[in-house]
Amino acid sequence: MPKKGKAKNTVNKAKHTRLMKQKENKVKLEKQRNKERLKALIKKMNEQKENDSTTDNT
Repeated sequence: MPKKGKAKNTVNKAKHTRLMKQKENKVKLEKQRNKERLKALIKKMNEQKENDSTTDNT
């Protein structure tokens, strides 16, 4: 016979799901920011390299 009353662990499961989604979103956001930061850094270094090469030629 099933127990009477509130279903077991439904609150904890919902809380755990919410926390895990927060964690996944946080990791995804950090990866995206890191990727954007690296792209900006590469772009900056390429521009700097182009400027250095143009000043050497003149």
